[in-house]
Amino acid sequence: MNKKLTLTIDEGTVDKAKMLAKEQGLSLSVLVESYLQKFVSTTTIESNKPKDITSTLKGSFKAPSDFDYKSTLVNELEQKYYSDEENPD
Repeated sequence: MNKKLTLTIDEGTVDKAKMLAKEQGLSLSVLVESYLQKFVSTTTIESNKPKDITSTLKGSFKAPSDFDYKSTLVNELEQKYYSDEENPD
């Protein structure tokens, strides 16, 4: 049985989550439900801290076969720390 849930989440986070869900061919509800199921299945009742949530998320998101993680990371870090806007010539 499904139950409706209302959440308040940062707009940018919602927009990114919607894009991610669309890329995965899922609805946002299914994506959030999947994440919550993995989270609660790895959380101990005593501590309410995840045991190892990152390992449960492995394989949840598929990157394109030609995706170059290292090059993307370098580019993003360069943009963040060496942006022309922050360091004008």
